[in-house]
Amino acid sequence: MSRGGVPRRGGRRGRYSSGVTERPRARTVYSTGKGSRCPRCGWPEHDCRCAAHLDEPVPEKLAVALRIEKAGRGGKTVTVVGGLPRNAAFLKTLVGELKRACGTGGTAAADHVELQGDHRAALRTMLARKGWTVKG
Repeated sequence: MSRGGVPRRGGRRGRYSSGVTERPRARTVYSTGKGSRCPRCGWPEHDCRCAAHLDEPVPEKLAVALRIEKAGRGGKTVTVVGGLPRNAAFLKTLVGELKRACGTGGTAAADHVELQGDHRAALRTMLARKGWTVKG
């Protein structure tokens, strides 16, 4: 209440003396609404990113693109085989085959395969033997 014998001005104590007062619930200012969103990943249904929509048919002739990426991987080089159909079973078998042939690790994403390291030369010949068009 007092400091050095002088009473305080303003009386701070009275402001929160009985506890913090509850704020009324804030009203929603803007909302995109529920709409048609995927329940698994939260993306819009037409642009869903989860594995639920990985069932495109696999064409006989494919045109794939090889590229190297380093961004977001701590400087590590990754060979990306892009332009593949969104088919989970096809991608799983393909990534297993490519990993065994190159002797490296890798993963299958929604529409591409990532292999650790620079394996463009080996992949180019291997995919050309399958009858696929290889770009990059």
